[in-house]
Amino acid sequence: MKRFVYINDDEASQDLYCDNRLSNRKYTLLNFLPKNLWEQFSRFMNQYFLLIACLQLWSLITPVNPASTWGPLIFIFAVSASKEAWDDYNRYLSDKKANEKEVWVVKKGVKKHMQAQDIQVGNIVWLRENDEAPCDLVLIGSSDPQGLCYVETAALDGEIDLKTRIIPATCMGIDLELLHKIKGVIECPSPDKDIRRFDANLRLFPPFIDNDVCPLTIKNTILQTCYLRNTEWACGVAVYTGNETKLGMSRGIPEPKLTAMDAMIDKLTGAIFVFQIVVVMVLGIAGNVWKDTEARKQWYVMYPKEGPWYELLVIPLRFELLCSIMIPISIKVSLDLVKSLYAKFIDWDNEMIDHETGIPSNATNTAISEDLGQVEYILTDKTGTLTENKMIFRRCCIGGIFYGNENGDALKDEQLLDAIASGSPDVIRFLTVMAVCNTVIPVQSKTGFILYKAQSQDEDALVHAAAKLHMVFVNKNANALEIRFNASIIQYEVLETLEFTSDRKRMSVVLKDCQSGKIVLLSKGADESILPYASAAQQTRNFVEAVEQYSQLGLRTLCLAWRELEEDEYQEWSLTFKEASSTLVDREWKIAEACQRLEHDLEVLGVTAIEDRLQDGVPETIETLRKAGINFWMLTGDKQNTAIQIALSCNFISPEPKGQLLLIDGKTEDEVSRSLERVLLTMRITTSEPKDVAFVVDGWALEIALKHYRKAFTELAILSRTAICCRVTPSQKAQLVELLKSCDYRTLAIGDGGNDVKMIQQADIGVGISGREGLQAARAADYSIGKFRFLKRLILVHGRYSYNRTAFLSQYSFYKSLLICFIQIFFSFISGVSGTSLFNSVSLMAYNVFYTSIPVLASVLDKDLNEGTVMQHPQILFYCQAGRLLNPSTFAGWFGRSLFHAIVVFVISIHAYAYEKSEMEEVSMVALSGCIWLQAFVVAMETNSFTVFQHLAIWGNLVVFYIINWIFSALPSSGMYTIMFRLCAQPSYWITMFLIVAAGMGPVMALKYFRYTYRPSKINILQQAERLGGPILSLGTIEPQPRSIEKEVSPLSITQPKNRNPVYEPLLSDSPNSTRRSFGSGTHFDFFQSQSRLSSVYSRNCKDN
Repeated sequence: MKRFVYINDDEASQDLYCDNRLSNRKYTLLNFLPKNLWEQFSRFMNQYFLLIACLQLWSLITPVNPASTWGPLIFIFAVSASKEAWDDYNRYLSDKKANEKEVWVVKKGVKKHMQAQDIQVGNIVWLRENDEAPCDLVLIGSSDPQGLCYVETAALDGEIDLKTRIIPATCMGIDLELLHKIKGVIECPSPDKDIRRFDANLRLFPPFIDNDVCPLTIKNTILQTCYLRNTEWACGVAVYTGNETKLGMSRGIPEPKLTAMDAMIDKLTGAIFVFQIVVVMVLGIAGNVWKDTEARKQWYVMYPKEGPWYELLVIPLRFELLCSIMIPISIKVSLDLVKSLYAKFIDWDNEMIDHETGIPSNATNTAISEDLGQVEYILTDKTGTLTENKMIFRRCCIGGIFYGNENGDALKDEQLLDAIASGSPDVIRFLTVMAVCNTVIPVQSKTGFILYKAQSQDEDALVHAAAKLHMVFVNKNANALEIRFNASIIQYEVLETLEFTSDRKRMSVVLKDCQSGKIVLLSKGADESILPYASAAQQTRNFVEAVEQYSQLGLRTLCLAWRELEEDEYQEWSLTFKEASSTLVDREWKIAEACQRLEHDLEVLGVTAIEDRLQDGVPETIETLRKAGINFWMLTGDKQNTAIQIALSCNFISPEPKGQLLLIDGKTEDEVSRSLERVLLTMRITTSEPKDVAFVVDGWALEIALKHYRKAFTELAILSRTAICCRVTPSQKAQLVELLKSCDYRTLAIGDGGNDVKMIQQADIGVGISGREGLQAARAADYSIGKFRFLKRLILVHGRYSYNRTAFLSQYSFYKSLLICFIQIFFSFISGVSGTSLFNSVSLMAYNVFYTSIPVLASVLDKDLNEGTVMQHPQILFYCQAGRLLNPSTFAGWFGRSLFHAIVVFVISIHAYAYEKSEMEEVSMVALSGCIWLQAFVVAMETNSFTVFQHLAIWGNLVVFYIINWIFSALPSSGMYTIMFRLCAQPSYWITMFLIVAAGMGPVMALKYFRYTYRPSKINILQQAERLGGPILSLGTIEPQPRSIEKEVSPLSITQPKNRNPVYEPLLSDSPNSTRRSFGSGTHFDFFQSQSRLSSVYSRNCKDN
């Protein structure tokens, strides 16, 4: 679909396209209530509770007052709706501020002030210096004589360096006054969210110019939220407005990520629901049988002889209402609240502030903090993530001569300085390419110094290095370039710029020497995109050797080349390039094809080598996280040797002879097949540590492997703990993340640039580094940090604490609901299985909403171990990865505890107060008091670190329970009149409470003491060491030892040996691999032992892609 924008013609576009009113609101005043209720009731759990609440309105079947369910339900819905309303109100205020901003717009040839929301497509908008673009504009005028202007795009893509924008060639030279009256049409695509691309054409109407088509690119635009800098004024035509701007199209709510713990809670909820249905059916049948046999014999039970047709459903429905509290109504709100607090703890962590830049950590996604504690694979970018992205020019090779090899700094190499002084032609051309083959903008400061604004750190390093070698990039005005070499000024006219793309991996400029009139092509790029296009007459062996040598030193390399063009050749090619640039269909592909026709028969001038230093703390962070059982894959677009050297320097892999790198390469399917088979055979029999054996694959071989040998590569992914993937594209990074996720691994992707966004969004957890490549990755991520080293604290401290706390909170929520429900069920056996409730409606409502919710929220501050111990002993993360704190087994323990405590409360309460000893309301209050006392001691027992807040929440809540009930006991209409006063005055009540706590907590505490003393986990041992203040175990005593299990390997798409091979996995037996996937035979739990993962079962645990 195309869009035709008529410039300065209000009537032509007014009804076709939307105005510039921004609206990011989700609701309006009219649709808020119905829309919000629809969203809330789209969840199964809310539908379930609504059904229960509606059934309670049927007086014949409800055992309690409907308020006992409607009260909590309305409260919870009100909390969720209030949060949504507050968020939407803030969005409304933000929209209102943007919509009412005053801007200059041309209307009917007159420039006047108006609100931004009134801008129409086709209007001419004027911007002054430091103004923000209110919509997407196509430039038509600028205060700069050359038609340039500078924009800051930080709000759009996070890149802080200024970018050059230029008015189209057809608008050059139009008088300022005539811009008010300009007429024409812009042919552009329908709105999209691609901020890097704008393929359009401009045609001005006479008398301004004839009907020639002028191609437009993204360089001719200023997009919404960009700021005009260092330019007095600029004007442009509004092409996309309102929510149809590129920024507006890219907005949206990302799909929510389901954590492993949320998935487990959903399964446990389903299991409880099934259990509830079984209980209801059994009790319903028993109730109907008792009613038809025993009940009719009792004189006080006045059942009618004949009832309505639905009589058999009454008792089962009563029990359904009675047992509905098995599923805690408040669990979702509680989890959402504490997860928001976990995210705030990350935001408030002063130890995760990058003091160099002042950038704090930030949690964008508040719902997945516990997943940080279950990460198994980290997929990391290299440049800017592991390294600083601070490029320093170190060495070069010019014409086969190496410079900088002796002292490690080519800028101080005497031989190079002499070659420059003597005017060596090869060296001069080499420095010229370094200085001008780029998109750098030189800016003259007030002090006379030249500052360079570069979008690429590599280009910045090359331009600064050239300047230090006396080839200074002085000025750039539109198509005119000036460089100063020694004392002379050299001027060039830029005829064309062939921009860098990830497919071409090179950029070129076509220049015309203003003195000699010669036309030259200057190119720079990766070795594989330059050397194959060298002239057949040139020997490139020296340059290949230079690339290999520099790569082995971990340096980033670029090859520089040039070619002199004939006038006729350029003119013929220029027509082809112009035609490709003006097409609206497949413009990028056609431009690349046109570039290919020019970039050949190059004369390679030399190779540059740039150092990108490692960030502080990277080796230590990787080593610590490896001890925590986390595996690493490096995904980079850099060369293989460079990536390997960085991997060695950051402790990613072990050096030879201990380390072993297995290479997967090849350009054809057969070559990749043989290489992949060889690596697989080695991986199946290796006994090495994770970082001692790794496979290395490049983008070409990876493409073939994922397309034709996906199953075999999947097995390799299961077997391998370390991988280096070189020359990979952004989409391939995302494919590798998806591959590991399909094998049921919890993945974390971390990067710092726009090319990492796909990978970050695909992973279970995305982490962005706020680096020199801008904030695109940080904005797309779930978490953003300033440096890679903060990842260690993010996972080991915040991730582990979040997992532990959420595991307790979720299981405790079920425990307290099951406790009260079991008491109701036991009471039914002494009340004729009639579905009568022991507790009154007020008590049930208060129990769920107040009495048991406040204490457990204090668990957000609980720490089983202090942070120093956790960082010192990362192995304890295995408990989280294995799901040791929340699984069917632990849930069964809480289920059993609730059943046992219900028996204790019911038996003691009934024997102490029932059977004509007191009123039923007193028995109810005694049983409720017992539940509150037990839950207080349960929370206290499960709490590891006490603070004043936790003591107030636990014991203060107990005091509040009595205060509330004393107040209700003073109200004659409450149904509890004088009950609490009478009970508290009786010594037998307090003796009963003591017996309930002693009988309920005694066995539990005894079991916990036994396990803590005689079968302690490693966490228990560390806790004991902390409390005694003695020395903590050294790391050497808790290194997992490998052991193997022999199993038959299942056949794959690649030929495998018939013999069975042992596979070694240096992880604990309680790693998530052994727990969730059940590889190998079951073994006794041992924190230190490892269990092998067998490739034979990968097909059972991976989705067949």
